[in-house]
Amino acid sequence: MNARNIVGWLAVVLVTAAASFWAFWGVNEAFHEGWCKPQLWMRLLQVLAYLSPAIVLSSLTVLGLRWPRAGASLLVLIGVTIVALMVYGEAYFGLFITLLITALPVIVGLLFLFGRPQPKRVAYAMAVGLPLLIALVFGAEPAVRVSHRFDDGDRGARLVEGNGVTLLWAPAGPGWTRDGLASWDEAVERARYLNEEATGLADAPQDIWRLPTREEIVRSLTRENQNAGGTWDPQTERASYERRPDKESPLWDPHTPLIYLWTAEDVDKGRAWIVVYHGGVFVKPKAVGSPSFGFRAVRDPPDGQE
Repeated sequence: MNARNIVGWLAVVLVTAAASFWAFWGVNEAFHEGWCKPQLWMRLLQVLAYLSPAIVLSSLTVLGLRWPRAGASLLVLIGVTIVALMVYGEAYFGLFITLLITALPVIVGLLFLFGRPQPKRVAYAMAVGLPLLIALVFGAEPAVRVSHRFDDGDRGARLVEGNGVTLLWAPAGPGWTRDGLASWDEAVERARYLNEEATGLADAPQDIWRLPTREEIVRSLTRENQNAGGTWDPQTERASYERRPDKESPLWDPHTPLIYLWTAEDVDKGRAWIVVYHGGVFVKPKAVGSPSFGFRAVRDPPDGQE
């Protein structure tokens, strides 16, 4: 094996590893924080968007193998352009991701310029086949799971009872931020001002509604229209379930970005607890306000409604 062959294979291995990483990350995130559009074709486009880095990298590898100079030039140009955009936008994604999207394209581009991997058919198969295989293997379970999500379409106030918890959950509106974008402080404050029906905000605190605790959410999560059997251990601060919960009615709207619910419990001045639709319980910065983070207020059921 000559030097040009070694250099060429180094390029193929590096870019295939990067494409495989993005395929793994993309397919998992596509069914985790993605898959929330109302129409199926829009959800499929979401999946494609999450997988686009892997698709681009594999395509550039094919280009680099077929036309080394053109592929090398394009890879270097992409790396330099991303650096310029990051500097202009003052963006930073952590050292690993930053190197993955800036330095790696430049390095691989230079390797393709001087390298010539042989046999090419094996290089083509590796560059395209491995990321595709990873996407299919790791996407199979979540794809089946989201296709069976229960959704009754009712976005009104819901009385959810069972597993030792009975609570009235706020309807869509100011007490249920289905599109997220709410920090913890905003969630706590807004819940205090909700009117009795949670359809509007009063001018003064009403203190009728509140945020749920970690245990209340854990015990109320469902899977396939049945309670997931969640329990909360206050000593270890860990949740366990008889079956893994999912993003389903009545607690969730499967067709909105919200996947993290703020709880009433904070850790310190800057952090508070969240519960994920799949039952995970984590600490997050209170200031987070992305579409994934929001709240749904709760209250004890009015007399006669239990």
